[in-house]
Amino acid sequence: MDGHGGETGHGHGEGLLKGLATTFKTMVTPAHTQQYPDVAPELPPRSRGVIALLAENCTVCMLCARECPDWCIYIDSHKEEVSVPGAARARQRNVLDRFDIDFSLCMYCGICVEVCPFDALYWSPEFEYAEYDIRNLLHDKEHLGEWMASVPPPPAHDPNGEPAKEETTAARKAAGPATGPGRAAGPAGRAPA
Repeated sequence: MDGHGGETGHGHGEGLLKGLATTFKTMVTPAHTQQYPDVAPELPPRSRGVIALLAENCTVCMLCARECPDWCIYIDSHKEEVSVPGAARARQRNVLDRFDIDFSLCMYCGICVEVCPFDALYWSPEFEYAEYDIRNLLHDKEHLGEWMASVPPPPAHDPNGEPAKEETTAARKAAGPATGPGRAAGPAGRAPA
């Protein structure tokens, strides 16, 4: 050992040779680069590209706008009276006037898609919507609706998985009134004590 606490000669040369070997190996190995504009990339299924809107499913509940951490969703609506035959009075429903997402602010977290209880927002794998002017990244409801054409269908249900809540509820309704697991109805419809 030398006076500086390191090893002499042998250790420094070995590290240098390992580094040069790695550099040489990288130089002669061909790169596997996809030529993006000419060759479209193979995206993984359900990838996050842009958010699409199915406007007829939107009930203007405002959950997406309230939960958005960037406040990049802008929604306006008005109330409209709907007369229901046989009802005592007319009902009101919200009509969507404006649904804009500012993709210059969006951080693509997906919270809006997750919290939407009526399946109005979806992920589209489209990612080629760059603009020369940042103001053009504010997509209105018509533009967001155009992205729905590229939304992939949902994955098939796993046959070994649990049935959906809707399937279980429909099966219970079809079976008739439930008496509960392991309980038999006694006289006059009362469960035994």
